[in-house]
Amino acid sequence: MNIDILPLSKTPEDTRLFFLNSENFETFEYKKELEHLGFKPQSEAGVYLPHHDCVCVGCEDFSDEEIRIACAKAWEVLKPTKCTKLSVAIKEPISIEAVVEGFELSSYSFDMYKSKPEKSNITTLTLYTDLKDAKERVEKSQIIASCTNSTKNIVNTIPNEYTPERMAQDAKALEEIEGITCKVYDETYLAQEKMEAFLAVNRASCHPPRLIHLTYTPKTEAKKRVIYVGKGLTYDSGGLSLKPSEHMVTMKADKSGGAAAISILKGAALLKLPFEVHAIIGATENMIGSNAYKPDDVLVGMNGTTIEVRNTDAEGRLVLADCLCYAQRFNPDLLIDLATLTGACVVGVGEYTTGVMGHNKALMQELHEAAQKSGENTNSLFFNRHLKKLLKSSVADISNTGSSRYGGAITAGLFLDHFINEENKNKWLHLDIAGPAYVEKPWGYNQAGASGAGVRMNLYWLSQMARKED
Repeated sequence: MNIDILPLSKTPEDTRLFFLNSENFETFEYKKELEHLGFKPQSEAGVYLPHHDCVCVGCEDFSDEEIRIACAKAWEVLKPTKCTKLSVAIKEPISIEAVVEGFELSSYSFDMYKSKPEKSNITTLTLYTDLKDAKERVEKSQIIASCTNSTKNIVNTIPNEYTPERMAQDAKALEEIEGITCKVYDETYLAQEKMEAFLAVNRASCHPPRLIHLTYTPKTEAKKRVIYVGKGLTYDSGGLSLKPSEHMVTMKADKSGGAAAISILKGAALLKLPFEVHAIIGATENMIGSNAYKPDDVLVGMNGTTIEVRNTDAEGRLVLADCLCYAQRFNPDLLIDLATLTGACVVGVGEYTTGVMGHNKALMQELHEAAQKSGENTNSLFFNRHLKKLLKSSVADISNTGSSRYGGAITAGLFLDHFINEENKNKWLHLDIAGPAYVEKPWGYNQAGASGAGVRMNLYWLSQMARKED
């Protein structure tokens, strides 16, 4: 979408957008017409008045998230019309960032496989504002939204096309952006580095695995080294612990953590943040076959930990364990992993919320506050010693699943904790994005399918840290 910026003194010539809540609705010039149409000034209400060439959307208040959702409603109402241009007056307390993100995110569509894709006629959004830094703020919001949308593209692409090799190619293509370099390692390297857990998951796939290591280096001396580790399961059948058929649908989304890590690094480079940022992705499939790894196998992780396999569908943590060990070679100041790791997290906090785990409660709170500003939902899931005991194995150092069906999201996090070096415990956060990464119905300004979970919250967080460094 093209975005133009004009001063408030100019008279809008395009379709106008009005945000209405219970207060300003009382004095709104078209109030009676809207009431006749049954419109109420509440969240997710919207109506187009063609004779006035305006669209009216309801809000509970003018907070950023309400504005984003209101913009999504405006887009939904206008999409089937002949309107080509939309104008919005940006006045306090309306946030220009929220308006841009709302439209950029809600106007996304994935129609690669549609023979007759539906297109909107709207091509231009004109923002009327007297903000002196409007251009910079718009550009920043467009970067964050575009990185979120590029994550959606990766996640939505079907598994017979999006293989580990394809993920590596997409990562390598980012070297066109200033400051980004990419190294891609194959199965020979994984064997040399004794990443047996990662290799075991890949064993039955016809597509070889790839360890992807992206690095963004700023022009000036980096203030911090931030490392993201992403789960890149381009497809997950469950392995020999085969998923039921209805649960296998949507498993193209098991690469969401890896896709998010790639896009966070891309965003950091485009925003020119003052941090050295790494994205490390373990890309593989988890399939079935005569060579598949099995329940009862004992694997050896990169750090020498022996792992009893009790369920081959608990594969993401095996890949992440080796990738986290690899990541710690680079001495992170912050270490964050993102993964669609457990159905238990979805049961615990719902489809729309990321579960956040770690030892450093202050760090968890920082991320939570940034997530709130970005519009993403998080919930803290705290570790405890009793759940840790559920990972005990009688034949190895640790089991890859807990001995109880309860607390599965936290026991998965505790499994990963076993591979975090003591000096990095307080620098590490685990984000279980299994709920919001892929939802099969529209919600808020998100379409059915991938949402780009994790990208906005982390780019907001990194930007927040950058401001503190100034």
